[in-house]
Amino acid sequence: MAIARRHRTNLDIWPGFVDALATLLMVIIFLLMIFMVSQIYLRDALDGRDEALASMDDKVTELADLLNLERKSNTTLRANVSQLTGELESSIARQDALNSKLSGLMIKLEDSQIAQQKAKDDLEVNRRKIMILKQDILAMEALKNRLEHDLKGAKTDLGSKTTALGKQKEISVAAKAQLALLNQQMAEVRQQLADLSEALEISEQKGKDRLAKIANLGKRLNSALASKVHQLAKYRSEFFGRLREVLAGRSDIQAVGDRFVFQSEVLFSSGSAEIAKDGQVQLGQFAEALKEIASKMPKEIDWVLRVDGHTDRRPIKTTQFPSNWELSAARAISVVKFLKAKGLPSKRLAAAGFASFFPLDRRSDEIAYRRNRRIEMKFDQR
Repeated sequence: MAIARRHRTNLDIWPGFVDALATLLMVIIFLLMIFMVSQIYLRDALDGRDEALASMDDKVTELADLLNLERKSNTTLRANVSQLTGELESSIARQDALNSKLSGLMIKLEDSQIAQQKAKDDLEVNRRKIMILKQDILAMEALKNRLEHDLKGAKTDLGSKTTALGKQKEISVAAKAQLALLNQQMAEVRQQLADLSEALEISEQKGKDRLAKIANLGKRLNSALASKVHQLAKYRSEFFGRLREVLAGRSDIQAVGDRFVFQSEVLFSSGSAEIAKDGQVQLGQFAEALKEIASKMPKEIDWVLRVDGHTDRRPIKTTQFPSNWELSAARAISVVKFLKAKGLPSKRLAAAGFASFFPLDRRSDEIAYRRNRRIEMKFDQR
């Protein structure tokens, strides 16, 4: 009984075991199916990601190439900008040098034109004197010819009268008196002719002497003028050298050609003709150097310091300064008055205002405006 019961019990376990195994197998198969499906899905997802990554790598490579090209172009542009900047600075320097040379040439041209005009005036005066002398000589020659003609006529009359008297053989007292008078007149005419000839020779000699004196005077005048110009150039060179030592290190005070250029910002405030404190210091040093040079100059050199005021092209219109003419002239006059107060003689100073009509830089920017606002001082001879 017990054996049968046990046998029956064993027979009841196997179906359940089989069911459990079948269920487990189905679960395993289901899990495997899910794993395979997930693997397929993950493979597709990974394949899409690989393609996306490859595409992104291509884009990154392309962007890197573009970045390298931009860097190269940027480097090239920087090099070009540096080169253009250097060329611009060199061109500005060349322009400044050319402007300086042009200013010097213009000044030399003005001086040569003045000297040429003076020489023309002297030559015209000498020509007039020579013409007057030639007219005097021609008048004397005409008088001489007329007297010679009168003498010949008198001789002809005398011959004809002598022949008539010979033929008639009767000489009256009146005829003898007339003949004596005619002889006396002929003697007087000959004497006058001799006097005129002597006077003509003296006049010609005087004319030659005058021409020689005029030529000699011209040579002496040219020699004296050249000597004074040489002396003035010597003291001008010493003057500029001394001022360069005094004003060394100042970029806003420059020597341009034969003149010193003070930027207006050094001496004046904007729109003002009153010298600032810093400008008074600079002009004081300038005045001391000028007095030192002036004390060494010979008295026969008639020198003068010309102070020229210049503005930029921007117009000004105030109650005190209706235009740039008044502003430039007022600034030049202020500098002249300051130099006079420092001990320089008034007769050695001159002021002039040129407004904006003689610019150093013809551009229309702030740098050009700053360069054109200036005070120029030129050491010259009257």
